[in-house]
Amino acid sequence: MNTPLITSLTLCMLLGHGTAFADHPVRERDPTAMVAIAEGGFIRGSGAETRRTDERPRRTIYLNAFMIDTYEVTNAQYLKFIAATGHKEPFNVYGTGSLFEVKGIENLPVVQVTWHDAEDYCQWVGKRLPTEAEWEKAARGTDGRAYPWGNKAPSARRVNFNRDWVATETLLPVGSLPDGVSPYGVHDMSGNAREWVQDWYAKDYYRIAPDRNPQGPETGLLKVIRGGSWHSFEPDIRAAARGKGGFALKTHGTGFRCARDVSAAPGPVAGGER
Repeated sequence: MNTPLITSLTLCMLLGHGTAFADHPVRERDPTAMVAIAEGGFIRGSGAETRRTDERPRRTIYLNAFMIDTYEVTNAQYLKFIAATGHKEPFNVYGTGSLFEVKGIENLPVVQVTWHDAEDYCQWVGKRLPTEAEWEKAARGTDGRAYPWGNKAPSARRVNFNRDWVATETLLPVGSLPDGVSPYGVHDMSGNAREWVQDWYAKDYYRIAPDRNPQGPETGLLKVIRGGSWHSFEPDIRAAARGKGGFALKTHGTGFRCARDVSAAPGPVAGGER
């Protein structure tokens, strides 16, 4: 009975293919597709081509295998969490009243969430926030590309960025831009909503970080935010760009996705929902 599971997981890890895995509690709470990222090295950071010294040095980092959500957490998923736990509802960026009353936003990424809100949701579904290194590997693969899709300049066909706020027309439903997908098949890693990750921010962390499974500084004042948003300019939607904010920060352009260790995913789940 265990052979098919071992075979599926091993192939997924070796080939880097996207497959959904979850245990039974997570299947009940958050039946979303996840992508398995194989163990191994990837090129993190930037070289002298950027003035942003917090992205240096550019070097190879080794990560254990992990899994990451294919899509950003949506309003529908987050409102389900609120209904089940009584967690505080995010500010309604689309108008007045409750988010539960707004139609047509179900598949938009949830925004106006703090780092703690994101962490609480991920724990509720039996996952965690990705580390900054995990996020970057999932976004750019192993070849050091500038953007999830490669090195070609950003365009509206690949990424939602450099826009003004127009209520429900600003954020795009998750997975709307398949031409901007990462090498692993992870969607919306550039633009749309920028994403909280696990790590504290430190400007010089890349210089002193270990080259295997870095977890970020032990303490800090700011948390790392990655990916850029609908309002970001081109430099901020690069796969190596590092953002930051206080853990209580809430904006119209900040959301998140969850991750998990491969060992925490003992059984396959068919399909997945956006």
